[in-house]
Amino acid sequence: MIIGLLNRKGGVGKTTVAVNLAATVAIAGGRVLMVDADPQGSSLAWASARDRDPLFAVIGMAKPTLHRDLPALARQYDLVVIDGAPTVDELGRAAVLASDLILIPVQPSPYDVWASGQTVQLVREAREFRSHIRAAFLINRCIAHTSIGRDLKRALAQFHDIAILPAALGQRVIYAESAARGLAVIEAAPGSEAAREMGHLAREVLGDRDSRAA
Repeated sequence: MIIGLLNRKGGVGKTTVAVNLAATVAIAGGRVLMVDADPQGSSLAWASARDRDPLFAVIGMAKPTLHRDLPALARQYDLVVIDGAPTVDELGRAAVLASDLILIPVQPSPYDVWASGQTVQLVREAREFRSHIRAAFLINRCIAHTSIGRDLKRALAQFHDIAILPAALGQRVIYAESAARGLAVIEAAPGSEAAREMGHLAREVLGDRDSRAA
């Protein structure tokens, strides 16, 4: 399965979700490949910051031929996670076309909702060529015990053909602290609420077969 993390707006936590989802599945025993398709190279930088053995392979493939080059490589893995570029251009289109599922991280902000519309349009255009592409919003950095999450879901409901995942991720310092050390939260704090959230996300998007130990 190939999952692409995309959003036109930067700073939504795209790389954080991609790295932690990949790590959760890898620790559960899955063969995982991370593809950094963002010219900024954030996933590659995370991998370089590690002082432990890698959990999964990380490669750079920020090129408009991604959708043609990746499928043959992807057959060697249980899961491929694409950390996509925050642009609506040929790189974004290639990432969508390469994916089976697009996750669109969205923070509780009107700016994120507005920017997500452009990513949704990319998905709709790609479906004209690959009708089976699925897409879903992932609410990220949600503040607990507030009405903001509910308000965000209402705002996202305008995109009728894009699901909203029940699994939401909270605003937690451990995500940044672990990333600075080249770690995933499941490594840095395996008993944390953040690790539990990522486990729920893995089960939701992959099913029990591919995230059995998540």
